[in-house]
Amino acid sequence: MVITPGGRFPIKGTVWTVTDMSRTETSTPTWAVITAILIFWWTCLLGLLILLVKEHKTSGHIQVTVQGHGSYHATSIPAAHPSLGRQINDQVNYARSLAA
Repeated sequence: MVITPGGRFPIKGTVWTVTDMSRTETSTPTWAVITAILIFWWTCLLGLLILLVKEHKTSGHIQVTVQGHGSYHATSIPAAHPSLGRQINDQVNYARSLAA
């Protein structure tokens, strides 16, 4: 059975879709830039090495939809980290295998 806020229906014959609308951006954090500027005057190389520090920020959402037997449900899951897309895709693939 598939249980949604709209009701229950059999999982056999359902169609599942996943749309990953998340993105991950990489940037140098502000603290690293300020530290590199302050340290640069004493040791050039160490100041430049601090600029190699990177910060990853993931934003967006992953949409999962299921339809079948006259019912349709869609949900958006906020993307908290980059590996969440793969995890949700694996779960939906399991649901697809049950629906076949």
